[in-house]
Amino acid sequence: MLIVGNGPVLTLDPSNPYYPEGAVAVEGDRIVALGPTSQLRQQYPEAEFLDAGGKFIMPGMTNTHMHLYSTFARGMALKDAPPTNFLEILERLWWRLDKALTLEDVYYSALLPLIDCIKSGTTTILDHHASPRAVRGSLEAIARAAREAGVRTSLAYEVSDRDGADIARQGIEENVEAIKKYRLGGGLLSATFGLHASFTLSDETLAACREAARELNCGFHIHVAEGIQDVEDSMARSGKRVVERLAHHGILGPKTIAAHCVHVTEREIAILKETGTFVVHNPESNMGNAVGCAPVGEMLAAGVTVGLGTDGYTCDMFESLKVANVLRKFTSGDPGAGWTEIPAMAFTNNSRILEAFFPRPLGRLVPGAYADIILVDYVPPTPFTADNWYGHLLFGFHGGLVDTTIIGGKVLMRGRKLLHLDEEAIAARARELAAKLWERF
Repeated sequence: MLIVGNGPVLTLDPSNPYYPEGAVAVEGDRIVALGPTSQLRQQYPEAEFLDAGGKFIMPGMTNTHMHLYSTFARGMALKDAPPTNFLEILERLWWRLDKALTLEDVYYSALLPLIDCIKSGTTTILDHHASPRAVRGSLEAIARAAREAGVRTSLAYEVSDRDGADIARQGIEENVEAIKKYRLGGGLLSATFGLHASFTLSDETLAACREAARELNCGFHIHVAEGIQDVEDSMARSGKRVVERLAHHGILGPKTIAAHCVHVTEREIAILKETGTFVVHNPESNMGNAVGCAPVGEMLAAGVTVGLGTDGYTCDMFESLKVANVLRKFTSGDPGAGWTEIPAMAFTNNSRILEAFFPRPLGRLVPGAYADIILVDYVPPTPFTADNWYGHLLFGFHGGLVDTTIIGGKVLMRGRKLLHLDEEAIAARARELAAKLWERF
């Protein structure tokens, strides 16, 4: 048993978000109690004690849309003209990169950002993977990296027709195998059914995926209306906009994640609400790809559950929180916008989304939740209270201040030192593999 105490506790539990001093008691991989440090130490005298030393004790951050496989793109030069629109970004960068990945590349390109997650305090991610020349075994390679890193991860392979019918079939099989093995298994790993996007999926492939998922009682993880090209393709194929087409094919629903939803109409927002589909906003990615900004205010006002992710742009969810805040203000022209919406997305809604993938609560410190805890070395320059905690978190916290990361009750980083992985050796091997991938690219 472990007690993490002697620090202010930010629970992110709406009923009681902040204790000026306290502790969290952990048994196995779950939280069993919260309270004053002295009280819990008396209650559990045999427990190991981890002294926070006044650092903030809070739940790990969560990321509901991530691409681990993008790692080897960092610093890579393209071999032709720079892309001028979103489709060219896909064609000239990401669809070439994913074709060049081997299974060893998949493993190392997952392991390095998972280490970054530990160092920045992100303890749970929902990943979305592609490696068309190495489909079979790719999700198990990511699972191996997640187990070794210790980061809570949901797996998905993005099925697409862009590489032919055989690769699409392999993608379906890879999803089915991972879902049967990991979904709601109760440990570090879960899985769902990945799809790329409407504009790379035929009616026939959508039907095949829907049937496979129906037997597994799962939903989908799919990019939706990220770029305007997705909308144009859907209209040409079906006379329907993207959300309408996916709803027609039975892809939407209360276990499905629609990532991005930048180009959606009021009617499509109503469909997302009616079907109970989750949406994940990825502000840095949308800005970087110049595709626009999702109407998060309108979706939240309509009752859609909108969470917050990064689309692979960063592992630091504190960073995503800050960007989401300023982007919401910028696009709305309202300096007061985002103050309630963004924390609802990052904390309340991400926790709600994760309930569809993991059997215990995540993203808050409450009895029964997974023991995913971080210590943040933040010294408040002004009073810190139960009423103003979000202002401190938004403007003062960042991944570089994370001192200790605990996932599933296991201490993975202490004093900003990884306790179980040799980051330098892992990064050295990754550089070797990335150099070879760049030659194949």
